Amino acid sequence: MRQIWFTKYDPHENEKSPFERLKDIFMQLLTYTSGDVAEALSWLTELDKQFGLTNEEYGIGDFIEEMKQKGYLDDENPQGRIVITAKSEQEIRKNALEEIFGKLKKSAIGNHDTFISGMGDEINADTRPYQFGDTIEQIDFTTSIRNAQINHGLESFRLQTDDLEVRETDYKTQTSTVLMIDISHSMILYGEDRITPAKKVAMALSELIITKYPKDTLDIIVFGNDAWRIEIKDIPYLQVGPYHTNTVAGLELAMEILRRRKNPNKQIFMLTDGKPTCLKIGNRYYKNSFGLDKKIVIRTLNLAAQCRKLKIPITTFMLASDPWLQAFVKEFTETNQGKAFFSGIDKLGQLVFYDYERNKRKYFH
Repeated sequence: MRQIWFTKYDPHENEKSPFERLKDIFMQLLTYTSGDVAEALSWLTELDKQFGLTNEEYGIGDFIEEMKQKGYLDDENPQGRIVITAKSEQEIRKNALEEIFGKLKKSAIGNHDTFISGMGDEINADTRPYQFGDTIEQIDFTTSIRNAQINHGLESFRLQTDDLEVRETDYKTQTSTVLMIDISHSMILYGEDRITPAKKVAMALSELIITKYPKDTLDIIVFGNDAWRIEIKDIPYLQVGPYHTNTVAGLELAMEILRRRKNPNKQIFMLTDGKPTCLKIGNRYYKNSFGLDKKIVIRTLNLAAQCRKLKIPITTFMLASDPWLQAFVKEFTETNQGKAFFSGIDKLGQLVFYDYERNKRKYFH
């Protein structure tokens, strides 16, 4: 006989420890300070003064020592500076993934294409009648047995081909993605921090691929006056610079990387808030921040067309609302036959994740 035990509810039973509460805040601060531990600890101390995060038994000094003991911080280096460890970098990525993907599971964004199910490797909730060629692993035996009982009755129970139903499956492709992040100065202008959400997206997408899609590849490019690759471990330290926006350099590097990838499915995600304003011609930079320069625009659109010929779709996540900039992005997208999202920073992560998941699926009748 099953017994049920009732106990007194303790509202503090599942509360986080002082260390865990401070660690959550500290990891968020590290993203804003680009991995600068000293600055993050200064901010944490100020927050403690304002909101009483600690008490007489456990202070910020205790937290710092515990972070060192548990391998999140390290000061054993020639400079004697406190720095974050690889363990902290992974923790920040996991937090970013949970922050973005957690919201994703609780909310929905409309205007999605209708998916067609078929033979594949991930089961979904839909079923259909058995067809010749379906494997035994696809058969939904619970539904099939119920059909047999309804069709033939319990006294003359038998399972026939007409009773069988199979679970629909989606085939998920192996994908090579290049994520381009604009680090021009405009990413922190106009009173809005756009680089921090971009970093969170990069960290969360990296952690998703590492943990859920290890056969996929993700390369991360930053672009200002020039473009260069960064490693996953470098993302928390990413900062904007006094740069113009050389979209051409970013696209050229992305195409070069994807040419070397063996996966047949390739895509470029580009996070930007501004127009292309820079080219590098030989050793000289050609710059023009005043409107859309025809010389720069033509080079940018030519690369969009080249990516189209190579079957590399470009999805642009535009963080600016200027109508004339949006008009340029629309022309760029039409040239590539890719996609464009005009989004604020609050929905950026959700849009990137929805599109990444959607692009991984191939559907067959």
